[in-house]
Amino acid sequence: MVMLWLGVPFWQWLPLLEARAREDARMKEKIHPKYQDATITCICGNVVHTRSTVKEMQVNTCSACHPFYTGTAKYVDAAGRVEQFKKRYGKK
Repeated sequence: MVMLWLGVPFWQWLPLLEARAREDARMKEKIHPKYQDATITCICGNVVHTRSTVKEMQVNTCSACHPFYTGTAKYVDAAGRVEQFKKRYGKK
């Protein structure tokens, strides 16, 4: 069975659709910021080299000094909170 579109077999109109899709996928010129090498510096002294539209960045925390990534994070004990609430506001 041959697929027809307006009476034309698909192998004749398929290349036209593919060309149109390629044209639509192209980026417009002169509207995108320059993508360049960038340096990210943390207050702890860690320096990361990457690519960005901004050349230099200063950050407060990075993966080298953030408590979650370094393993020094303190977890709040939520189990004792319910008992504290009941003690404060429970029936007297």
